[in-house]
Amino acid sequence: MLIFGEPYDAGNGAVVITVARRTWPGRSEHPVGIYTVRSDSTTWTPAADSDRIALVGVCTGFVAALIGTLAVLRRPPWPEMTERTMVALAHARIAESRHR
Repeated sequence: MLIFGEPYDAGNGAVVITVARRTWPGRSEHPVGIYTVRSDSTTWTPAADSDRIALVGVCTGFVAALIGTLAVLRRPPWPEMTERTMVALAHARIAESRHR
């Protein structure tokens, strides 16, 4: 349910009308935005819901931390390339090139 506030004269030839939303009867209202009415135009400016923006940021951080943790805990799908493995591969390539 949208609730329109009392028109407010901003003094520069504009009238500002606030708009809020009431979700449950008797509960507080949440701002939705404002209408700015001038003699030549009317503009709508939406209100930023800081709670929702913060929730998106927290969820994004949680998902990034979870993916990072899973990447560290799970071994990568490629073989482990240690110095010993690299030397063995080099010797195998040398031996292979001698047989050609």
